[in-house]
Amino acid sequence: MSIRELIELSAAEALRRITAGEISAAELFDAYAAVPDELNAYLWRAEPGAADGNGAGAGAEGPLAGLPLAVKDIFCTEGIATTAGSRILEGYVPPYTATSVQRVTDAGARILGKTNMDEFAMGSSNENSAFGPVLNPWDTSRVPGGSSGGSAAAVAAGLAPWALGTDTGGSIRQPAALCGIVGLKPTYGAISRYGMIAFASSLDQCGPLTRTVTDAALLLRELQGRDERDSTSVGIEGGVELPSREDLRGLRFGVPRELGPDAEGIEAGVREVFERTLRRIEELGGEVDECELPHSRHGISAYYVIAPAEASANLARYDGVRYGMRDPDARDLTGMYERTRGRGFGAEVKRRIMLGTYALSSGYYDAYYGQAQRVRTKIAEDFRAAFESFDFLVTPTAPTVAFELGSKTDDPLAMYMNDYCTVPVSLAGVPAISLPGGLAQPDGGGPELPVGVQVIAPAFTESKLLDAAYALEQAIGFDARPPGFGGGEA
Repeated sequence: MSIRELIELSAAEALRRITAGEISAAELFDAYAAVPDELNAYLWRAEPGAADGNGAGAGAEGPLAGLPLAVKDIFCTEGIATTAGSRILEGYVPPYTATSVQRVTDAGARILGKTNMDEFAMGSSNENSAFGPVLNPWDTSRVPGGSSGGSAAAVAAGLAPWALGTDTGGSIRQPAALCGIVGLKPTYGAISRYGMIAFASSLDQCGPLTRTVTDAALLLRELQGRDERDSTSVGIEGGVELPSREDLRGLRFGVPRELGPDAEGIEAGVREVFERTLRRIEELGGEVDECELPHSRHGISAYYVIAPAEASANLARYDGVRYGMRDPDARDLTGMYERTRGRGFGAEVKRRIMLGTYALSSGYYDAYYGQAQRVRTKIAEDFRAAFESFDFLVTPTAPTVAFELGSKTDDPLAMYMNDYCTVPVSLAGVPAISLPGGLAQPDGGGPELPVGVQVIAPAFTESKLLDAAYALEQAIGFDARPPGFGGGEA
């Protein structure tokens, strides 16, 4: 098979062919490793012919049979530099591997590369990386979304069959939507966070970015599980079943009024694709009705207190003493702390550290952080109430298609609103998947770009969610590829 034919295969189809002896795992790995990265999607990449991906996997044994895997550079990987997209960790090589990565490599996957990302996962466009922005493969003048933009762009462009990302407020689902692929945020606690560099510990969650729902299920099946090194991990009872549902009969889908097609900021093209998807659900036998999540409109406000507060504590460890960069010109200990953090952190990270430190300061803790946590509780209660009447909730994933590079970097609030539909799900801790629903032009005209549709489920019902998403995916039939997929012409 040619390189193009190999990388056209979904992960599930490639796995089937490797198992049948039709192709070899090494052949597939080398095909992906040979595709030029013109998107700045990778920060480190294995060379073609690498025996085991530079210590990144044992080969073609196990249920994943040597399939190559891109890994967001927020996961510690023994022997491979891990930067979290930040200068302060430039050159840091961890002495251990994150549990989630270890589980998939133990299952036979081989690390193809470490993907670019917004610094410490703080961003919605991948423009906050210290190593330059990732470009969207559909239009290289536009962003791929963030913070898992490198992983999303790599999968969409044929630079990887699938990838690991992390989702704190939408960082898997939003880039998946903007790049036209599948992105799954599992229930908080389904996957271990051990070895995943922390941003906001009560929100961070590992998950897969793939081309198909079946591929997402395959990867989640290996990722999930209890880990004694992460007390918040519980796994998914009964494991994960591969999806096979062909219709949606007997299922009720709620469209939250606050996050639906008429919500503030939803582009006309996104609205059209979303409404077409709702008709598909009804054609498959599902029942669609409006519902309410009354406190979700406060999700962004609560998130941008809680997440920066937790980040300010988590990022205190980067002080130039134990690991990462150290300013060589400091004259005393305090000066070393200040100069190292001043030079090592980017502008967005500094902004969030200052916001979080202020929110946690004496006299303001209850007014800001305490109040935000109370809003979070109300949002979680809204979701529980909605799921008493509906099997799933469905919203647009992002309010817009991919926007132009630099168009929102000077307006943090406009950038934060990209996660308007995804943040409430993260605050509630429930699972959600983004599916490509079709293509649409941005408001004001331009190229047709992917639109994502988000399906949300009750906690720890990932198998049910994947089954419904699979039926919807088959009905939508999205099979478009970006220009230059796999290094060639469209």
